[in-house]
Amino acid sequence: MTDLTDQVAIVTGASRGIGKAIALLLALQGAKVVAVARSEGELEELTQKTRGLCIVADISDETDARYIVSETLSHYGRLDILVCNAGVGSFNELEHFEAAEWDRIFDTNVKGTFLLCKAAVPHFKAQKRGHIVGITSDVAKRTFPHGTAYGASKFAQDAVLASLRKEVRPHGVKVSTIYPGLVDTYFNDTTPGSPEAEKTHLRPSDVAQAVRYVLETPAHVVVDELMLHPLTQEW
Repeated sequence: MTDLTDQVAIVTGASRGIGKAIALLLALQGAKVVAVARSEGELEELTQKTRGLCIVADISDETDARYIVSETLSHYGRLDILVCNAGVGSFNELEHFEAAEWDRIFDTNVKGTFLLCKAAVPHFKAQKRGHIVGITSDVAKRTFPHGTAYGASKFAQDAVLASLRKEVRPHGVKVSTIYPGLVDTYFNDTTPGSPEAEKTHLRPSDVAQAVRYVLETPAHVVVDELMLHPLTQEW
């Protein structure tokens, strides 16, 4: 079992929802958390609890992505874990999607994952260890009406991570992909905590526990893929 104490972990989309739950749980396990998001106020509030580092950045910008990794290395002198959690989505019939909205979704969900991995992988390969965890969605494995842009971005993000897994495995670097079903978060401008969602959705903490599980596997074990759903969600 891998001990997370003093492991340095970058977590994107950490200001709320799943990312916040991951950051808090990793800090509880003794990890040094670098929380990344666009919202400075929420990040500062989080880092008061994690006692880690917060970086306000846009992961779809290559300069920002490089800065996230370089600032982490400068501050802590090491990097062990990268959790690519940040994601956005909106839903509509294909004919009503604006090209700018399509780009916004792909920039965050796909390009952001690509840029952060691109910045972190050379460091991981040089030290012959490291763990990348991508939070995608169960819609990376299925399609549904009105989900053209979001679903396509998650299929693409999944392909990035799956290909990368094969590239870095010979260097001792792990890549794990987690596919949550319905989660009670702020996603798509919803407000979490409704009585109905509490009955039918996963909690952010459920996904955080899945991240902890894949990170704590022994050094010789990698969980390639892990899908989780609320019991009430038909798959």
